Amino acid sequence: MTEQKEASATQPLYPLRVAAELSLTSVYSIRQYIDRGLIIPYRTSTNRHLFSNVDIARLRCIRKNLDENGLNLAGIKSQFAMTPCWLIRGCSEEDRNVCDAYDSVTDPCWTAANKGPECVNTDCRTCAVYKLPEKCENLKDLLKKIDRLIL
Repeated sequence: MTEQKEASATQPLYPLRVAAELSLTSVYSIRQYIDRGLIIPYRTSTNRHLFSNVDIARLRCIRKNLDENGLNLAGIKSQFAMTPCWLIRGCSEEDRNVCDAYDSVTDPCWTAANKGPECVNTDCRTCAVYKLPEKCENLKDLLKKIDRLIL
């Protein structure tokens, strides 16, 4: 049941206009977020974007960071880049050494040109790291949870 719920959360359902309405974000802004790597919607064979419920939650989280937390797009992107994806995915030290996401402080892991073996064949839209803003937690809260798990 949980796998089915996760699959439905990442299922591409909404065209751009509907995603804009659901997330209270302009179409123009969503296009900017896509161009900057903040969001990775599904692309159809005709090159149209479709958005999942996870994408809608991510858009709402971006809006919250812009409107309530006063971050700009570069700050949000850096915040996403600082998410310790290697801990969440359980990457080995060897994987980390060949992955651009491990060292980047400006680009989220899903935008990395060279990914480690753990992620190279993964659909980033369904990855636990990409789905984190679904809850729109701040980075410190996430790190505290990870720290408790490690200790």
